[in-house]
Amino acid sequence: MKYEFIRSQPAVMMGKPVFIDTRITVELVLEKLAANETIEQILEAYPKLTRPAIQEALTFAADALHADVIYPVG
Repeated sequence: MKYEFIRSQPAVMMGKPVFIDTRITVELVLEKLAANETIEQILEAYPKLTRPAIQEALTFAADALHADVIYPVG
């Protein structure tokens, strides 16, 4: 899938998915959301991000989980 706000390049953050023109990883934003930070708090802390970019991070995570991989739980 093509993403508008997210890219992965080997030379940037060791290839982790980041928001374009930043070194802010998708992983970081997802961790902050999981820790109950609001989108508004994230936008305030990282002014280069936008609400649509954060929404795309959630879509990216959902797409990643659609892969044919078994994730052991527990």
